[in-house]
Amino acid sequence: MIYNKFNFDDGSNHVNESFYGGAECLVPTLIEPRLFRDERGYFFESFNMKDFIEKMGQTINFVQDNESFSQKGTLRGMHYQKDGYAQAKLVRVIQGAVYDVAVDIRPWSSTFGKYVGVYLSGDNHQQFFIPRGFAHGFVALEDNTIFQYKCDNYYKKEQEGSFKWDSIGIPWGNYINLNNVVLSEKDDKAPRFIDVFEDKLRAMSVMKKIGFNI
Repeated sequence: MIYNKFNFDDGSNHVNESFYGGAECLVPTLIEPRLFRDERGYFFESFNMKDFIEKMGQTINFVQDNESFSQKGTLRGMHYQKDGYAQAKLVRVIQGAVYDVAVDIRPWSSTFGKYVGVYLSGDNHQQFFIPRGFAHGFVALEDNTIFQYKCDNYYKKEQEGSFKWDSIGIPWGNYINLNNVVLSEKDDKAPRFIDVFEDKLRAMSVMKKIGFNI
């Protein structure tokens, strides 16, 4: 497999390296599998723990697998779990296609608020690793899209967080007609990014002015 790591703050300049259980030293990573094709079809190794640990540089214990089924235009996001209940995710598309996004919400990070989006499909078989400390969301680009993901922490309803999908400048409109977006009631009523993280943004501004390296 090929591991393509995106350019985010890796935590190396910060003392708070246990804030998310060490996982904040990881960055979003696009994983390309090696496919073996012949006249029968194809085969590929979708996950290998030994290889994953070697490439990522630390052990991540996935404890739960989830799957969703979505029609074209369904947008799920932006979601995260708070503090000690944060989750790292390894996501992929079995059928159909999505535009998948991760947003850095680590309060100390120099890339706080930065996002990256990738195209995942049942044809390209790519996977996207999203570390703890990142919000996650995606929009289905085709009908009958099947989306699967691994989590390294269990879901806890009381610790879930979210912000409005269109409140941070993610270019969803490059991939889908925004007039056709389908949302859950919860996602439709989610607060804006700036309202959720207002205190953190203000604190970061003050710390930078007095010379703290954040």
